[in-house]
Amino acid sequence: MSATIPVVIKHAGRSFPIDVNPSASPSVFKDSIYQVTGVPTDRMKVMTKGGLLKDTSDMSKIGFKEGQVITVIGTAGPLPTGPSAQPVFVEDLDANQAALVSGEPAGLVNLGQTCYLNSSLQVLRNMPQLRTALTAYQGSGSSLEGGLTTSLKNLFVGMSQTTEPVAPFFLLNSLRTLAPQFSEQDRSGGFAQQDADEAWTALLSALRASLPASDGGSFVDRQLSVRLQKTLRCAENEEEPPSTTVEQVLKLECNISISTNFLISGILDNLDQQIEKNSPSLGRSATYTQKTRISRLPQYLVVHMVRFYWRRDIQKKAKIMRKVKFPLQLDLLDLLTDDLRQKVQPINTAARQILKDRDDRAKIAKRDRKVGDFQAEEIKLRNEEATALRQLSVKDESLEADSNASGIYELCGMITHKGASADSGHYIGWTRKEDSFAPSGEEEWYKFDDDKVSTITAEKILSMDGGGEDSVAYILLYRSAI
Repeated sequence: MSATIPVVIKHAGRSFPIDVNPSASPSVFKDSIYQVTGVPTDRMKVMTKGGLLKDTSDMSKIGFKEGQVITVIGTAGPLPTGPSAQPVFVEDLDANQAALVSGEPAGLVNLGQTCYLNSSLQVLRNMPQLRTALTAYQGSGSSLEGGLTTSLKNLFVGMSQTTEPVAPFFLLNSLRTLAPQFSEQDRSGGFAQQDADEAWTALLSALRASLPASDGGSFVDRQLSVRLQKTLRCAENEEEPPSTTVEQVLKLECNISISTNFLISGILDNLDQQIEKNSPSLGRSATYTQKTRISRLPQYLVVHMVRFYWRRDIQKKAKIMRKVKFPLQLDLLDLLTDDLRQKVQPINTAARQILKDRDDRAKIAKRDRKVGDFQAEEIKLRNEEATALRQLSVKDESLEADSNASGIYELCGMITHKGASADSGHYIGWTRKEDSFAPSGEEEWYKFDDDKVSTITAEKILSMDGGGEDSVAYILLYRSAI
């Protein structure tokens, strides 16, 4: 007879010491748990180090250790009394009720050339932390920024309670009151189309001024601000001491030139530039090299694809059609300051391995057609992985707790533009589904074409990298990958 191992069963906040026999069957082990917790074995979920214990699991391969804590989920005693009303099945619900159950999001009504705003709002709404902060917001609305923030809070609440298209009247009025340029009219007397980047900037500026973080400060600065360290060196006088300044921005710019093929190179073109300015050592205008690197990475990173430029001959913002590829997963390690890169490097390496392991698990689950059990186990594993990565990052106290300590991001939202100029054409919002555990590149996304909401794949997202007047990526929202 095999030796038993003393373990601790944790259920409903209580702990129960029992002995486990690794050579026995899972059903015998579950029966022992039932004896101390009262949770019937058919309603019991036992979480071991290797995941959920199944009736077919090999107990000898689980690796029980003395004193190991094993979590048990399930209701003890008799089943709760069912409701007196007849059960309602999803098949019996109307379209709106069924969509609410499934979590399908609501679209936004176009109130006359307002796709620039609708697309921005849908991408903003894909930040759970923002929705939480808005729910807790108790501002008086006495300032214009506070009024817009209150309107945004009420709009998001309304969108969470229906799947029917919502008309953002109050939010639009608040925006036009705060920023009158959005009230501009076209030649026909209607409201003119606007630039989605300008709307995005106006929304974030208002939130930055009025929405506090949970522990003080600005929510927007905590979640979205990038700290840049700029070093200027005189190219015409090497003996002139370099100057260093620090700047805080809410987005990175991706410049697009005739040689730009990839997102990261466009960002580098913006960070490293040559400028003309007065040289104190030479007493005249001179050429300087400006090298900018990132000294703080936020949880959410906004990248603006600079696709529009002012054409004097037509008096419009013309569009750069060039194809520029962008990734679903973005690693910014090479764009960090030397000091920050040294601190982030070990966390970055660990994060890369975690992401590879996640992708491998997703591919195996897809091959084996696992759904329910895989998702439950995957959520638990991802929580453990995130905790392990946080423990690695807190070892260096100079790394800010609310920053992205790994330097790796995943794409979670996008605004695209279709047409030839910023002030015409059509804007569409795209957001990644929250519950997607698919292999990398196979995740599902929502398409928000004003009031019309549909589902597409990540393959479609990557295809919108330019090359014509069709929908092309304009604003990208990345979030910390772990």
